[in-house]
Amino acid sequence: MKHWTHLVVAVTLAAGWPGKAQVGSFIADLDDEALQYTSQDVRDPVARLQERIDRGDVRLEFTKDHGYLESVLKFLNLPVSSQTLVFSKTSFQLTKIAPATPRALYFNDDVYLGFVQNGDVMEMSAVDPQKGAIFYSLDQKPVEKPRFVRRVGECLQCHASPNTQGIPGHQVRSVYPDKDGQPLLTAGFFLTDHRSPFQERWGGWYVTGTTGRQAHLGNVFAKDPSKPEQLNSIDGLNVTSLKEIVNTTPYLSPHSDVVALLVLEHQTQMHNLITRVGYEARLALSHQKIMDEALGREPGEWSETTRRRIERPTEILLRYTLFAEEAPLEAPVKGTSQFRQEFEALGPRDHQGRSLRQMDLQKRMFRYPCSYLIYTAAFDALPPEVQDRFYRRLWEVLSGKDQGADYAALSAADRKAILEILRDTKPGLPAYFRAGS
Repeated sequence: MKHWTHLVVAVTLAAGWPGKAQVGSFIADLDDEALQYTSQDVRDPVARLQERIDRGDVRLEFTKDHGYLESVLKFLNLPVSSQTLVFSKTSFQLTKIAPATPRALYFNDDVYLGFVQNGDVMEMSAVDPQKGAIFYSLDQKPVEKPRFVRRVGECLQCHASPNTQGIPGHQVRSVYPDKDGQPLLTAGFFLTDHRSPFQERWGGWYVTGTTGRQAHLGNVFAKDPSKPEQLNSIDGLNVTSLKEIVNTTPYLSPHSDVVALLVLEHQTQMHNLITRVGYEARLALSHQKIMDEALGREPGEWSETTRRRIERPTEILLRYTLFAEEAPLEAPVKGTSQFRQEFEALGPRDHQGRSLRQMDLQKRMFRYPCSYLIYTAAFDALPPEVQDRFYRRLWEVLSGKDQGADYAALSAADRKAILEILRDTKPGLPAYFRAGS
């Protein structure tokens, strides 16, 4: 599969989507010594579960209706409440996906799982701290020791592109679907995250919950394939039950919770940015070392190119982490499942009981706008050079030293609260974060 592991893609080096800012070339050979993406040495949650299965410590149970689904959710700590339903034919099992048989997605901070009714396999991606998204499938057939098969070539055709920041990653797409779930791509599509206007989100998805007058593309179909963008989005608003739209009995939950969708959108691109920064830095530092050795220079002094390749992506990551370009909510948002309660309960909480997982859903997504993915193993595995730069800039913003326009949406109260929460809950902060505490 070597021919699939060399990526040459153009991605933006600024904080917008490709086409929204000046595009630069990011060339990554996934077999480069600094990345080693295709090596078998992976430490993501699915790989660790496979080790437990092989040792006989874990046994996956197979059921008639869902195959290994319930068992895998249990052992990977994927909450049923995270279920979202996508009916557009945007998976490789597209022949089994339709408005009557949507694909169910489940996720936590590190793993994404796709389940298709009567599907041949379950699809999974899990975040390896060093390598980013690792893709797997699991045959939906009862065997003594099920095996998660790693997929490189097939999955990277879609999951390593400008849509994923140029690295093996994730994406939430919004399309204009016809009545059969076929995306009408002549009208284009949207990559969505917390920066996206509501009216661009969730085309091809079922959405349960209330969003007030905020229009979105969920729950509806294009009636005229020649004019797909003219669908009536009002018909899909404020749907609190899908029973009149689709039979959800075959699924573990009747919900496709709007709050879960909001979180899913945020964290897919956050994961991609973490991986992108790590890739850029490791490659830049490796190239710097090669140049130093070739020129007989002592290590320690970065070239301007190396500095730029580390600092610019790190600043993009910081802006995203602090929701600097978040699209504001124009009305309160409320889900229909227990997702919000279960998500918020995960913490961690500071001595005042505050958490980065606490949601606002009145004017913005989170009460304290700093991504909870700062606690993940992937973030902690970023090169020290990236962490040094990230934390220094984070401190400048939260302490109020940086009052620039990029972070103007953060009030003094926001900055103070986030700083206090991180002091109590984030191990390994630099000592200067304690200044004035």
